Amino acid sequence: MALEDAKTQVDTAFTRKGQKGYAFENAFGGATSFLRRTLTKDLTGVDLAITGVPFDQAVSHRAGTRFGPRAIREASSLNPYDPPHGWGTDPFEDLNIIDYGDVAFDYANVPEFPATLTDHIRTILAAGAGTVTLGGDHYITFPILRAYAEKFGPLSLIHFDAHSDLWPDDNPARIDHGTMFYKAVKAGYVDPIRSIQIGIRTTTEDYLGVNVITAREAHEMGVAAVVARTKAVVGDKPTYLTFDIDALDPAFAPGTGTPVWGGLASWQAAAILRDLAGINLVGGDVVEVSPPYDTTGATAIAGAHVAYDLICLYHWARTRR
Repeated sequence: MALEDAKTQVDTAFTRKGQKGYAFENAFGGATSFLRRTLTKDLTGVDLAITGVPFDQAVSHRAGTRFGPRAIREASSLNPYDPPHGWGTDPFEDLNIIDYGDVAFDYANVPEFPATLTDHIRTILAAGAGTVTLGGDHYITFPILRAYAEKFGPLSLIHFDAHSDLWPDDNPARIDHGTMFYKAVKAGYVDPIRSIQIGIRTTTEDYLGVNVITAREAHEMGVAAVVARTKAVVGDKPTYLTFDIDALDPAFAPGTGTPVWGGLASWQAAAILRDLAGINLVGGDVVEVSPPYDTTGATAIAGAHVAYDLICLYHWARTRR
């Protein structure tokens, strides 16, 4: 849409004809769909659906990530105008990308939630689209991985986090944001040998064969080495990327439930994500953004940037290989 046409638009999240193109309208007004994408439940012809999961009943410390999807969407509206810097790609011109809204669930019926979320993602995947999900606490990745593994088989996982989330938990009824990757490996949703965690800085006794780059190793290795090792691990295998915002140091992302010092700087995360272009990304998420603990909004802004980069990685996988 041309800039001179902006004055004739009511709100492109509702009035856009077709899903492609950027939104040349006031960044401070209008619907808070992600990057002013069309808000719709119509998956016809859609390549990628942005969806929110405002769930935080699995946290071990501070709640508040139920407000994450809304805050990330609002932060994304800071820049609805331009192609992503440095990527050399234009995902909104090439792909049909929508905001599919949030999963609907009964907050008081927590045991029912995992199946509800898996069905939500299944619906999108069955339509031929991928997903970029805005959390929510990190447990949400487990029901999402179940739907993805049903379609693609055991996945490679790229996992940015301060915590491994591999702590043992053999009780299928437990819903915990620190044990879901243990369950994902045990269930066969994730291939541990072809998976990697980046930014870890808490103790785990058994990584179940998952490759690990600690935060200190990432600092000392440098971006290029981190990217080279990650690409070597995942290869060409269908890959899901999950980004816990506490992978970033609290100086860059204080609004999260379990912050740990010594994490990645925002520039490191941005450079690593950018240079992962070429991986076979089939979906991803950004989780653990907890707005109540960051009055500046910086954490949500970081989350919005991560989500945009996931869109770019998905675009590369779909159109540039």
